[in-house]
Amino acid sequence: MQEPVAAYDQLALDLPAPPATADTPLVPVRMVNEWVYCPRLAFLEWVDGEWADSADTEEGRRAHRRVDAGGGKLPAPEDAEEKPDFVARSVTLASERLGLIAKIDLIEGEDGAVTPVDTKKGKRPHVAEGAYEPERVQVCAQALILEDTGYTVREGAIWYAGSRERVRIALDEALRAKTRAAISELRLAAAAGRLPPPLVDSPKCTRCSLAGICLPDEVAFFRRGVAPRPLNPAADTALPLYVQEPGARVAKSGEVLVVETEEQKTEVPLGDISELVLHGPVSLSTPALAALLREEIPITYASTGGWVLGHTVSTGHRNVAIRMAQYRAAFDARRCLAFARSLVAAKIRNSRVFLRRNFKAGDEAERDAALEALARLADRALHAPSEAELLGIEGEAAARYFRLFATMFGEAARDFPEFSFEKRTRRPPADPVNALLSLGYALLTRTWLTVLSAVGFDPYLGFYHKPRFGRPALALDMMEPFRPILADSTVIQVINNGEVKADGFVRAGPAVNLKPHARRAFIAAYERRLDQEVTHPVFGYRVSMRRLLEVQARLLARHLQGEIADYPHYLVR
Repeated sequence: MQEPVAAYDQLALDLPAPPATADTPLVPVRMVNEWVYCPRLAFLEWVDGEWADSADTEEGRRAHRRVDAGGGKLPAPEDAEEKPDFVARSVTLASERLGLIAKIDLIEGEDGAVTPVDTKKGKRPHVAEGAYEPERVQVCAQALILEDTGYTVREGAIWYAGSRERVRIALDEALRAKTRAAISELRLAAAAGRLPPPLVDSPKCTRCSLAGICLPDEVAFFRRGVAPRPLNPAADTALPLYVQEPGARVAKSGEVLVVETEEQKTEVPLGDISELVLHGPVSLSTPALAALLREEIPITYASTGGWVLGHTVSTGHRNVAIRMAQYRAAFDARRCLAFARSLVAAKIRNSRVFLRRNFKAGDEAERDAALEALARLADRALHAPSEAELLGIEGEAAARYFRLFATMFGEAARDFPEFSFEKRTRRPPADPVNALLSLGYALLTRTWLTVLSAVGFDPYLGFYHKPRFGRPALALDMMEPFRPILADSTVIQVINNGEVKADGFVRAGPAVNLKPHARRAFIAAYERRLDQEVTHPVFGYRVSMRRLLEVQARLLARHLQGEIADYPHYLVR
């Protein structure tokens, strides 16, 4: 049974009424249902434009297939009384006075009156009123639109497809008052741009498709200190599709992408793709591009070596509130320095833990000295008086960390002089290990660029890394604590496991690059690392690294929007 929704009457009292000239769009009647069910859900979907499919939403679409096909014709109000009994399906009506718009599944006309009939996917609930309050409010809102348009409405109805039962909805004054109040509260909340608080320990959250976006228990954790329940988003089996063969062509056939090379043709269903990544000279057909945009699947264009050249998304994320909060923070020097301090400290701490865990051979006294120095530098980073000093602390920590990087190689790898490593070199990488590190950081940058874009951030405006043309500064910020966890760990893994061997590299002048087979092996290992499950150090539940990055991005949004006081960096233990 649904729990009663917390009263939000106080919200209407606290928020200023929108002025008469406010450009507030018409409220979809479905959102009034959502508001009564969960105000936060309605705000996220309607105001912030968030959406996530689930098994329930897909089942709902199937239940509406017949009514969505349309059929019949709704006569004008003045003709309804004289017209014989009629049925009209999938009728869209709006009322400027009420501020509502609705697509009514079914309208039946009989004896001069019309009856709105709404279709629900499930079975009829065994409650006294015949239906839950949010569903009755939705039907009542449809009736109010019909009445404002000039029709006579005596009652409404709900058809439950699961049990094939029809329930009559009495349009009494109590239901009408509740419906009008819900419409007003939703419009006021939208005008003020204030996200309602999450429900507390609600069973509604466990089946909600937006649980992974809303983060109700995670937000409540910072307010009440109660461990959150595990996230329950619908399982997403889609994965990035990499195309690296020079001269390859990506086209579309039906609902699949077709990747053609000189040697083979591969077909991949669109539903199995979370992102298309094109490395080097690879062509993409216009129909394939249109299909990817339509399905909101991002496309990343990268150099042969993996550096991001561009990123294509559909119309972009509609939640401008996140970007507004990001811009406010990015132009506040005090907030930028505070965030940068915690960011660098988290990176140093994770590097220290990674070195401590993976040290295999070398001078243990030197290791202990490095671990002590890294701990001290992480503490100093939290109190750095300026960004210049913070950069110096970060540089010193990186030098100490990479000085012992080769001590994490296994015995077999240490036998190959090709894998000797003394220091980090970039642009160009001077040896195979540096080439692997550069590719790993390029992949991590692309991953964060995609995550931040999907959540609603502007990935090119950061807090620590300064904006520069074509530089995804926020992605570079967010990846800092994850460098050792995702990129460095993949480098150590492919070397120690023999997935990338000494013959997998080619030298061109002072630069060392990976051969195609070695690059493919490294990317495969990196994607496996993203799929590995870890225990979130703050919340205590198990989650894949791929999903954890999104959680961290959404926590950053909650922090910038004022819902949580501090951003909790991911720190390994």
